[in-house]
Amino acid sequence: MERRGKSEASHTRGSVNEEATSNRSASGLPDLSYIEETIARGAITIGLIPPLKECVAIAHEGRNTLAMLKRRKGESLTDLLSRLDIAIALAHTEDIFTDEINPANTKHP
Repeated sequence: MERRGKSEASHTRGSVNEEATSNRSASGLPDLSYIEETIARGAITIGLIPPLKECVAIAHEGRNTLAMLKRRKGESLTDLLSRLDIAIALAHTEDIFTDEINPANTKHP
């Protein structure tokens, strides 16, 4: 997969704070502000996407794929969403695009 251009965000955020992205709200769910922002301008896909046989989480805005993650063995959906939120944050703030689906081009945050 080729490296994608920078997202055309209307505003720039600061650096990624992994502790902040894993903060839990009163409901017990993590604060997923980067996912919320991406949904407003793009899409999040979670599930099985053929020909893959494992669950994946993909975030994109227009033609820019921000992150593609594989769900790890035993990983909860909440943990997968938290990792996706962090990966989106890295794409927005540091131009690091995480790709766990195409191993030859994988960049790890």
